[in-house]
Amino acid sequence: MASDAFSGIGTLFQRGDGASNQGFNTVAEVNSIAGPDKTRSVIDVTSLDSTAGYREVIAALRDPGEITLGMNFTRDTYDDFADDFDSDDSVDYQIVLPDDGLTTFGFTGYVISLGMAIPLDDKVTASVTIKIDGQVTMTS
Repeated sequence: MASDAFSGIGTLFQRGDGASNQGFNTVAEVNSIAGPDKTRSVIDVTSLDSTAGYREVIAALRDPGEITLGMNFTRDTYDDFADDFDSDDSVDYQIVLPDDGLTTFGFTGYVISLGMAIPLDDKVTASVTIKIDGQVTMTS
């Protein structure tokens, strides 16, 4: 059976333009995208009359996680994410995969970290971490 796997080359990270009829602009020169890494909390409800010898839990809140971007430093991209960092408003973002259906993960979030690295013998890079606010939607 042939694999349905595909390369990440061609994946787009896009930033909402904030207009009332939302459009998205592709962020230039992204090298890597990590996340979202969803997690879910549980509440321990084990009691003295739990007889099986195992902890008992019930489901609690879900955490949509974070997205971390690694990219070549460009002034325009850095300025955009610096504006997002300084803002108290969430921003719409999306990841568009290069699969047959152009699977898209859409989410709203806040830039919580904006960094850069300036090595002696390599390119200048920037990194951005976005805390996702609410549910991530997947469409194609």
